[in-house]
Amino acid sequence: MKQIAVVGLGLIGGSMAWALRGFEDYEVVGVVRREETAQYALEHGICDRVVLDGDEVLPEADVTFLCMNPTGILDYMKAKKDLFHPGALVTDVCGIKTAIMEGAKVLPDSVDFIGCHPMAGRESSGIEHCEKEMFHGAHFLLTPRETSTPEHVALMERIGSYIGCRDVVKTTPENHDNIIAYTSQIMHIMAVSICDDPLLFKCGGFEGNSFRDVTRVAALDVELWTELFHLNAPALCRIIDRLETTLRQYRQAIEFEDTERLQERLIYDSDRKRRMNEQYPLMLLK
Repeated sequence: MKQIAVVGLGLIGGSMAWALRGFEDYEVVGVVRREETAQYALEHGICDRVVLDGDEVLPEADVTFLCMNPTGILDYMKAKKDLFHPGALVTDVCGIKTAIMEGAKVLPDSVDFIGCHPMAGRESSGIEHCEKEMFHGAHFLLTPRETSTPEHVALMERIGSYIGCRDVVKTTPENHDNIIAYTSQIMHIMAVSICDDPLLFKCGGFEGNSFRDVTRVAALDVELWTELFHLNAPALCRIIDRLETTLRQYRQAIEFEDTERLQERLIYDSDRKRRMNEQYPLMLLK
């Protein structure tokens, strides 16, 4: 029987392992650091098997999913690079790709690496919050190397389909990070920034759905998002610069009572949102 090793059984890793159970002729083996996590995974049927020492699994694994924070993935590849067997596939579930793909260069040439980002998640972290159906309807983004084998790309496409993703989109690491900086990371920056205002607690109980929607992701995993922002700094800073310019233009139109300019901007921007709603949401990745 072939093996898929899932290193790190947190929210995404646990959900991935659970969703992968029964995939073709693969045994799903979880790799964790804590006995409590291993026990929870076994009791809830999240993996076929769980080990505390990845060194005993990696040499036998045909596919290894790295499901840690970004720097954890980079450190793990560097430390374990000689354990993967020739012909093995290593992949990840990280929300940035340029830094991860660059870090994967430490792997031997005989080991394939395909960047992967299943676009799903929750505000809560930890294995106790994982879900077997986490990826149902999610987009499954892949950033293969130029040297990635067609067989491994096809395998990842079958995995995306098996775990319930709505589609599989192949793109470049740079394009992925530019898109994610806009569609995800800047939204988290906006959410936490709004919660920094002194009015937050004075308005408790009076917030509408729009406020709750905008700030939903503000109670984030600080360590994870610090790393994501840091490792995608160039793309994210470009988005922040453009947002600052736009906010300043809105403020100036309101401050100087330029209702004509304000209305022009509102018409222009709201129309762009309506047109986006009518189009395929990942069109920019193609």
